[in-house]
Amino acid sequence: MSNVTEHHKCLIIGSGPAGYTAAIYAARADMQPVLYQGMQPGGQLTETTDVDNFPGYPQGIDGPQMMVDLQTQAERFGTSVRTGFVKEVDFSGPIHKAIIEDGTVITADSIIISTGASARWLGLESEIRLRDIGGGVSACAVCDGFFYRQQDVALVGAGDSACEEATYLSKLCKKVYMIVRKDEFRASKAMQHRVEKAENIEVLFSHETKEVLGKEGVEGVVVFNNKTQEERTLDITGFFVAIGHTPNTQIFKDWLTLDETGYIVPKGDGSTRTNVEGVFVAGDAADHVYRQAITAAGTGCMAALDAERYLSANGTH
Repeated sequence: MSNVTEHHKCLIIGSGPAGYTAAIYAARADMQPVLYQGMQPGGQLTETTDVDNFPGYPQGIDGPQMMVDLQTQAERFGTSVRTGFVKEVDFSGPIHKAIIEDGTVITADSIIISTGASARWLGLESEIRLRDIGGGVSACAVCDGFFYRQQDVALVGAGDSACEEATYLSKLCKKVYMIVRKDEFRASKAMQHRVEKAENIEVLFSHETKEVLGKEGVEGVVVFNNKTQEERTLDITGFFVAIGHTPNTQIFKDWLTLDETGYIVPKGDGSTRTNVEGVFVAGDAADHVYRQAITAAGTGCMAALDAERYLSANGTH
């Protein structure tokens, strides 16, 4: 195990659109950033085969390839991109400390957190297999609903986000089956009413998913009524999971202000500043509303600019 200690102007924790964009801006500002890629190098987009809604790619782009491109661009300007993840932080002093899983200790004048959030999945073998091959399983209707225009799809979930995504899909798809485990929604009344008004949404209360059908792509889903145990097969081509996300922020809970679900709460002045001076947040670690690659990249830019201004004001840059 390493016991090396290094000091840097800027440490970026996490990759993905937020982390790599922050790195591009920080490197161009001569902040010599060091970026640790984290548990999932490239973030959630490495699970997405087709990205059609990121500006600048008129023919679309493969998610993992997009992350390779962003990493290459960050490295072009001098970012030190490293494998590994931060296992512990100490924000008690003006110089912040992060401990890498190999034992390396990084001290930094500024830190940008871009650890993202992880979608929750049902955990079915068929669901994960089809997700991993880009076979029609998705956790983002806004990202992937376009591919299922005039087709029948199913969505699992019962909260506000699930209702919002089902309503979004109803404007694109011919039929939307909404699979709800309990006999009622968890969503607000306003969101429930939006679902009820959509004529092409069929809500299956007290239903759970048994298996997603298909070898190369989604061809159907087997659901069962958890009260009667009756099974039913739905003919669909897309399967959406909207049961929430878990922000990857656990290591910061003793130092940063988090909301009740674990998202980092910025200062509230429109910046990316956190409650700790010199620590900034970008991307889905703080965003539970939009969760898009383009918004993550935008906040990555903001975080780098905020960090550069902080360093300049403190005479360390």
